[in-house]
Amino acid sequence: MSFAGKKALTFGSATIDVIAAVDDHDIERMTMSNAASSFLLLEEGRKIDVASVNSSVGGGATNTAVSIARLGYDAACVVRIGEDNEGDTVLETLRAENIDTRLVIRDTSLPTGKTIMVSSHVRNPTIFTSRGANVALTETEVTDSLFAGRDLVYVAGLSGDSAACFPKIVKLAKQAGAFVAVNPGIRQLTYWAGDVREALAHVDLLSINAVEAEQLALTLIPKGQPKRGKQQPPKDGPKLLRTGLAGRTLEKLVERVCEEGPKIILITNGSEGAYAGTKDGITFFPADKIKVGSTAGAGDAFASTFAAFAASGADMTTCLKAATRNAASVIKVSDTHSGLMGFDALVTAMEN
Repeated sequence: MSFAGKKALTFGSATIDVIAAVDDHDIERMTMSNAASSFLLLEEGRKIDVASVNSSVGGGATNTAVSIARLGYDAACVVRIGEDNEGDTVLETLRAENIDTRLVIRDTSLPTGKTIMVSSHVRNPTIFTSRGANVALTETEVTDSLFAGRDLVYVAGLSGDSAACFPKIVKLAKQAGAFVAVNPGIRQLTYWAGDVREALAHVDLLSINAVEAEQLALTLIPKGQPKRGKQQPPKDGPKLLRTGLAGRTLEKLVERVCEEGPKIILITNGSEGAYAGTKDGITFFPADKIKVGSTAGAGDAFASTFAAFAASGADMTTCLKAATRNAASVIKVSDTHSGLMGFDALVTAMEN
């Protein structure tokens, strides 16, 4: 398999990420006993020493464009950035990855988006974000010509008013004959639920995490479901097949999503692994057990790698294995780009 000559286009955000890594003994962590939440405790008025502070380019559109480009696609990126030094840095980074930047929009009134990540203990960072120009994409900027000749269109999370463009983006992408992969964020699934549901008719691959899947389940399956009764899955089986999502079974969610349009729904569940569901059933693939540098960018790496392989007709297991290996490589490092593998390196990793 080779992706040479294939063309991809990504939509979403572009940011400058500032990553502060704090040693465990310099910051307290609190984990709730009866919930899945953990908290880093920052004391008011205290200056905290950090092990390192690094800056890099991030954001869903840039992360996925770099991921797809390194795999061999000819990639382009549609993002809004400011007329500022940070915007220049975004462009320089994309060009260094041979990503077409002619579709990048410079905003004269809003700055380039920025994030500050505080990472400690399990290296699942708390992220402070100033979205800047990322919120201002307009429907008039989404035109037919963007999609001509694209084999893959990947739409990462859209924030603020940009989320209103989501239905138009996927409709035009599908009309142009592209494989359409989307990764809407929790705010889109909550506040723009109607738009997301409308767009699903034009989507091939829907990728979300378990928290986002719960929100989607409440939208698509408004009525709760009774317990399985005697039809219980094995107690040692994959977690979401046992527990379901928001009182709905995983099988029912997959069925409903496929009825709406997507051929595949991909659900990641952190360190457990990922589930790929189709009308024919659900495939689970466990996550690699590795030392975590940072979880930032892992979801983008996973979903974009899966999409790159799926758009070229790879089978479900191959897509899941490729996505798992590339995401694991990203998790080993602190930023969102340096761990992304090229095609040959990824194939080698898949053989191990």
